[in-house]
Amino acid sequence: MLFTDQLNNTIELKSFPKRVISLVPSQSELLWDLGLREELIGITKFCIHPTEMFLNIDRVGGTKTLNIEKIRALKPDLIIGNKEENEQSQILELQKEFTVWMSDIYTLEDSLSMIEKVGALVNKVEAANVIKNNIQPSFLNLRQLNKNGLYFIWREPFMAAGKATFIGDILKRIGFENKLSHEQARYPELNLDEIKLLNPELIFLSSEPYPFKANHIKELQDILPHSKIVLVDGELFSWYGSRLQKSVAYFNELIKIL
Repeated sequence: MLFTDQLNNTIELKSFPKRVISLVPSQSELLWDLGLREELIGITKFCIHPTEMFLNIDRVGGTKTLNIEKIRALKPDLIIGNKEENEQSQILELQKEFTVWMSDIYTLEDSLSMIEKVGALVNKVEAANVIKNNIQPSFLNLRQLNKNGLYFIWREPFMAAGKATFIGDILKRIGFENKLSHEQARYPELNLDEIKLLNPELIFLSSEPYPFKANHIKELQDILPHSKIVLVDGELFSWYGSRLQKSVAYFNELIKIL
């Protein structure tokens, strides 16, 4: 059986996989939700949802700090990773020994395609279609924010999500006009003067990968007294697997209070 990943690599499987390792949290959750209770044998330390999976499946390091020896010991017949979240050098090393399928996600359409392709890859086409059909129409019922702003994913230095990212695509869909230009990096670093100059109406502080808390609001509020600064659930903006089934309800409730 031949399959093509989202980097246009073709992989061959002699049979549907029985030993799968996932290197990305959102895709690990997807595999679990597809029903891979026995087949999923390895995840990263950041694959925290659902709790049952996190507590019972072997962990193979971080998304960018994989334990290659532990992966070898688990003897997977399929590894599923992501271009942005995993280190290229480690993926290339794994590809020498194992069958590796890679996703590459910039938009909601990319995520829906990934869900469909992974469903076919692991012989869970029907379950994948159910998840895809829960997500796709829900995004037709989004409230619109109609405000401009910045979405921060990191502090020291401050880093914001640019337009050419999955988060950027989601922000656009909820009517959030990203103050970053198309020409800027995907996740540019910004100093306080640059943030002040952009003068955003709204700032979202994400819960991940940096765990922004209420005390971080004041740091920005002091230089942006007229901006509204809000803590948001980063998983619902950035996890591009089955968690997207929960995203629209969250976005609509968030927009209500803004």
